[in-house]
Amino acid sequence: MNVEWLYRLPPFLRTRVLRFGFNRHPAWRGTGGRVVEVSPGLDRIRVALPLNRKTRNLAGSIFGGALFAVTDGLHPLLIMLALGQDVIVWDKAASIRYRRPARGTLYADFQLQPEEVLAIRTAVERDGETDFTFTVDLKDAAGVLHTAVERTVYIAEKSFYKRKLMQEA
Repeated sequence: MNVEWLYRLPPFLRTRVLRFGFNRHPAWRGTGGRVVEVSPGLDRIRVALPLNRKTRNLAGSIFGGALFAVTDGLHPLLIMLALGQDVIVWDKAASIRYRRPARGTLYADFQLQPEEVLAIRTAVERDGETDFTFTVDLKDAAGVLHTAVERTVYIAEKSFYKRKLMQEA
């Protein structure tokens, strides 16, 4: 995904365009979630997942697939925004732990800390590639944890990744 265009926009438009783009993208709309906030530094995204007819399961709580899907792709995007176009970023693995049924809107905060960016950048420069694991908690407005999703993201230098593909072929 090419994200360089985003930095050509005036800073006051970047967060609005990113939020609008996510919320209008068909795959993202299908999750039932909505991006409600993007930080000015493009290092934090807040998502809301309401309980409604599109996200409700037979038991009257939020469907597990919606809980899982709403966490997809946001950390890779934050990594691409932080590291630029010289890296390949893929979701590699994920697991979900249900703590309690969600019978109202849940919120998830996706954040990339400066020390995480440094650790990722250092590992990629040293090894050419790395895996990094993030945990995303889905909580209600009172801060009660309902679901925890652990996602492992693969990050590699583009040149390293291309050489690796050629060797595997």
